[in-house]
Amino acid sequence: MGDSDWLCVFTGGDVCITGHDSGPVFEEQPSSVVYPEGLSEGKVTLNCQARASPAATYSWRVNGTDVPVGDPRYTLVAGNLVISGPQFGRDGGSYQCLAINRCGTILSRAANLKFGYLNDFPGEGRSPQTAYEGAGAFLACQPPAHYPVLSYRWFVSEFPSFMKPDGGRWFVSQVTGNLYLAKAEPNDTASYFCFTTINMDISTKSTFSKANQLTVQPDGTGLSSAPAITVVPDPFSCKPRPSIRWLRNGQPLSTQVYTHTHADTHIHTHIHTYIHTYNPLSPIISPFLYLSIHRSLYLSNHLSLPLSLNPFLSISPIISPSLYRSIHPSLYLSHYLSLPLSLNPSLALSQDRVEVNGGRLKVINLALEDSGMYQCVAENKHGTIYSNAELRVQVQVPDFRSNPVRRLVPAARGGQVMMECRPRAAPKPTLFWSRGTELLTNSSRVTVTPDGMLRIHNISRADEGKYTCFAENYLGKANSTGHLSVRDATKITLAPSNADINQGENVTLQCHASHDPTMDLTFTWALNGALLDLEDPGGPYHRKETVGDLLIVSGHLSQAGIYSCTAQTVVDSASASAKLVVRGPPGPPGGLVVKNVAATSVELRWSRGYDNHSPIGKYVIMGHSPLSPGWKRMRTDPSNIEGNAESIRVVGLLPWMDYEFQVIASNILGSGEPSMSSHTIRTQQAAPTVAPSGLGGGGGDRNELIITWTPMAREYQNGDGFGYILAFRKQNSPTWVVERVSNVESSRYVYSNQSLSPYCLFEVKIKAYNRKGEGPFSQIAVVHSAEEEPTVAPSRINATALTAFEMQVSWDPIQHLSTNGILQGYEIRYWRQHEREASADRVRTAGLETTARVVGLRPSTRYHVTVMAYNSAGTGPASPRTTVTTRRPPPNRPPGNVSWKTDGSWVTVRWDHVKTLDNESAVLGYKVSGVCLKHKSHENIIVIKQIIVHQGGKDTHSITQQIIVHQGGKDTHSITQQIIVHQGGKDTHSITQQIIVHQGGKDTHSITQQIIVHQGGKDTHSITQQIIVHQGGKDTHSITQQIIVHQGGKDTHSITQQIIVHQGGKDTHSITQQIIVHQGGKDTHSITQQIIVHQGGKDTHSITQQIIVHQGGKDTHSIT
Repeated sequence: MGDSDWLCVFTGGDVCITGHDSGPVFEEQPSSVVYPEGLSEGKVTLNCQARASPAATYSWRVNGTDVPVGDPRYTLVAGNLVISGPQFGRDGGSYQCLAINRCGTILSRAANLKFGYLNDFPGEGRSPQTAYEGAGAFLACQPPAHYPVLSYRWFVSEFPSFMKPDGGRWFVSQVTGNLYLAKAEPNDTASYFCFTTINMDISTKSTFSKANQLTVQPDGTGLSSAPAITVVPDPFSCKPRPSIRWLRNGQPLSTQVYTHTHADTHIHTHIHTYIHTYNPLSPIISPFLYLSIHRSLYLSNHLSLPLSLNPFLSISPIISPSLYRSIHPSLYLSHYLSLPLSLNPSLALSQDRVEVNGGRLKVINLALEDSGMYQCVAENKHGTIYSNAELRVQVQVPDFRSNPVRRLVPAARGGQVMMECRPRAAPKPTLFWSRGTELLTNSSRVTVTPDGMLRIHNISRADEGKYTCFAENYLGKANSTGHLSVRDATKITLAPSNADINQGENVTLQCHASHDPTMDLTFTWALNGALLDLEDPGGPYHRKETVGDLLIVSGHLSQAGIYSCTAQTVVDSASASAKLVVRGPPGPPGGLVVKNVAATSVELRWSRGYDNHSPIGKYVIMGHSPLSPGWKRMRTDPSNIEGNAESIRVVGLLPWMDYEFQVIASNILGSGEPSMSSHTIRTQQAAPTVAPSGLGGGGGDRNELIITWTPMAREYQNGDGFGYILAFRKQNSPTWVVERVSNVESSRYVYSNQSLSPYCLFEVKIKAYNRKGEGPFSQIAVVHSAEEEPTVAPSRINATALTAFEMQVSWDPIQHLSTNGILQGYEIRYWRQHEREASADRVRTAGLETTARVVGLRPSTRYHVTVMAYNSAGTGPASPRTTVTTRRPPPNRPPGNVSWKTDGSWVTVRWDHVKTLDNESAVLGYKVSGVCLKHKSHENIIVIKQIIVHQGGKDTHSITQQIIVHQGGKDTHSITQQIIVHQGGKDTHSITQQIIVHQGGKDTHSITQQIIVHQGGKDTHSITQQIIVHQGGKDTHSITQQIIVHQGGKDTHSITQQIIVHQGGKDTHSITQQIIVHQGGKDTHSITQQIIVHQGGKDTHSITQQIIVHQGGKDTHSIT
């Protein structure tokens, strides 16, 4: 018969089915609630949920009486009780939930519903209090009536300036609310308010007191010593031992006499339940329920019933294994025990069968009707808590089906074997063993234990065979058989040997074994008893496939120890061990302390660490300060620290600096881990040893001397009370003026004196000081006093209109002696004739320039212009004003009737002239842009971003950036960012940057960033940076960054970054980064970054970054 065949009966005749049903176990119990008094619209929910099979039903009690669930104010939702509109005086009390099913009843812990409130502080003011400096004081909170407990805080002067911890001087008692002050200070004088808060489950309420005025008076009132207040938090009332009581199915254990006797049977069965309860604050019942069973059994028949005990706990339910015991056989059962008789549920445990000793419940003469739900209730002043267990009583005939004897038991020859016999039975059966027909008894090699264990020692082949275990109680008998098979023993044939390696080396530990060939052999390795993982391919341990050898890769110090090899089969094992020594760098030194702290040195002491089997050779000291990002090696005396040293002096430290230290030991195998860091120490103070740097100054307002320097870094201050001492004097004066600056962060000092002359030369020096003394002075620096505005105005002002929108202003400079400082430049002020000078626009020059261009002017407008010098103090007096009138503006109308015509490689563009108005300037030329023409492959012009200008019907062409020109099949010109000019079929060419020119097959010119001008095949002019010129086979010239001009073989000129061209031998021109070409020899022009070409000698034009071409005095074209 299995467990499912047995039934138990309790609670009114309803059946609790073993293996199917279970008694209630709380999953959620009600918790106490504090509800705001006077809140009538809310609800309170008390939770109660239990796990049970079948499902539990619920009822509630308040103050020991049933809750009227029919009242509309009470609602039962599942097991939860919902109270609508709780009222003080009506609904307050202790609530408990009952969970009930046919296996039993359990009672929840008590949950209190209480009503919280917090009254206001009294309205009358509080008496001021006085404390003396350095003494203790306290301010009473005197909280108003309230429930439950309050939390207390204090704020100062005004809400919400709550008090914060101040080195432990303040303490607020959370029992009385009083504010304690351990050491009063003058700045503690203020108004203090006690702020109280009450926390309820669904709301929070706060209020605060009237002001508590505290005045702290200075010490010196005649008190020899002020009393001190020691602030100690209120201690808890610890360890109230809880009272213990027991419930069965929700009811207290009855003291009624309960007897159940049988003439032929006497049973003494004890169940002991141990519940450990201890907590200083509230009774906590251990979630583990330990049950022990003691029995004495006397039977005159063969009827017995099993007992199983299954505790269920409220916190963590744990079902113990079934424990089988006999009970009084007064219950008649059918053959299969499937229909048990009903018992009277009113039967209670009698006083003589129940013993309660604190948290221990003892039941004697256990009976079926003792089954049910048991609860231990522990109570003290902090609360109540419940713990549950379910007791079931059963009986069973011996049965091996769930745990038979092993069918095949292998064993090694010479070893030992144990065979278990554990049938299920209640009461406990009698067990014995046999081999064949031979009943086994205890001998020198065979032992049968009382619990049915068979042990055989020093096994031989003769012990093979079948072994049977028999179990019997008064309900019946059962047996189970297993076969013992004897195998060859496992032996180690090659044991591992001791090894000694250096850290990082590999080592192999050998291990071979012999075994019974019918069984598998496995090898395992352990280090100091801990099994090693040999399956991790990335790990340090690897085992060979066919044998048990262990390979240790890159041995580490932590891998030293005793290695044990175990060869194992299913029946036995054999082991052998070896010691592995790993030598490596030393371990970290210990016990590092700092002694004898001076300004620049300390003494360190330590104890030796492990040498890891290699003697320590030396030590190094590492240090760390707030100024260094990491650890660095420190200087020591002596510099080399021997391996047997345990102290050293560290030198070269900075005074008044925080340091931590570490010690690192090393040997021939390397450096070890550093010691633990020492505690932080601060070196002693010392006078500064260096002077501040960056001494300078100057500037400022009138009659001021400003001195500046770089503030001293923390590492050079050497102590507190740090500041600076300044000394300064007029140059060649014998007396120094000395000033102190006490702020360490200061970097500037201003000395004011009405007698100071402007821009007067001073000698200054600086040194640092602290509480320990003064440092050295710095080198003397020269500083000027503040400048004043220049006193002289520029002279000979000249203003010239350049265009309608700009003019050029020039002047004679002033003498530096009149500037009262460093002349920074000149300021030009200009305004229109009808405006006031105060509204003038301004333009400043930088440096000593005496000319300036003013742009953004209005056309045909008369301007007044004046110039003044300026320095850092301001501007000087203005020069006499001059006047200038800007030119008329250019026409603002485009040409009309624009048309064009192509002819071979030429494009002719025509338009109507623009007639100028009286207020406009004359038309000098026209600009055509955005033209791209393509023709036959032999005659074409490709133009990108170009300007082509026709003036007078002849041809002048200016092309920029990229030009390829074919001229009648005779000439080839390749120019990049160049200018090419054709004049009347003759050749005049001005090319920049890259030019290759072929002229009628006679001339070859290669120029980079150059200008070449051909005039009728006779002349070659102007080459910059790199020039090779061939002229009719007669002349060859190579010039870098120069200009060479040949004019009929008469003139040669060399100019750096310039171009000079003579045509006819009459003129010489010098231009920087310019090109000038004269044709006829009459004109001389100087242009910057320009190109000028004269054709006929009559016209000269100067254009910046432009090209001007003159043709016989008739045409003038300006192209940018």
